[in-house]
Amino acid sequence: MKQQSNSHKYSGTIRAFTVVGVLLSVICIMAFGIDAGKHTAAPLNLTVKKDSVASVKAFKQVYTVLMSARCMNCHPSGNIPLQGDDSHLHVMSPRRGVDGKGVYAMKCANCHQATNTPGLHTPPGNPNWHLPPASMKMVFQGKTPRQLAQQLVNPKQNGNKDLKKLIEHADDGLVLAGWNPGEGRTLPPISHAAFKKAWITWLTTGAYAPKDK
Repeated sequence: MKQQSNSHKYSGTIRAFTVVGVLLSVICIMAFGIDAGKHTAAPLNLTVKKDSVASVKAFKQVYTVLMSARCMNCHPSGNIPLQGDDSHLHVMSPRRGVDGKGVYAMKCANCHQATNTPGLHTPPGNPNWHLPPASMKMVFQGKTPRQLAQQLVNPKQNGNKDLKKLIEHADDGLVLAGWNPGEGRTLPPISHAAFKKAWITWLTTGAYAPKDK
């Protein structure tokens, strides 16, 4: 009887270990599936297929947008933002500041609210309105297509952005604001959808810089 009891205990122990093993296996499989999901759910196709002709052609479209007043006004060569469709110096003469958001009591957010102010030529709005910071000014004004293309893909000048971050930047809130500038302002020369397509094409075909004429 004692030998039979020990046999039952042994069998019970085996069954317990088996159940635990199965559970651990299921947990491991689930964990692997969750982890794999995180890695395979990448929203962007970052495959680069170099094509200098297609790349340069796409950048020519990108350049027309970046040199329009809606983009260039916040990417001046100096420390005062530009204003208007003619890109004149901002009449209030605000300064860039270290973080790009102004200095002392003259902060960008004082006039540029979270949304566009109603009315003709009133301040456009965005919750994060600012110039690039002083440490990385990202100047568009006065740049040739070649100079601007080279600057845009240089991590030391573009805010430490890699290919993925550059592609994502096309949908940045301030970029999108260029197509919602408030009443009385000219829109960029092409739609945001066309710009984004050209931007991604340029980047994923090698991000070639056009030759200076």
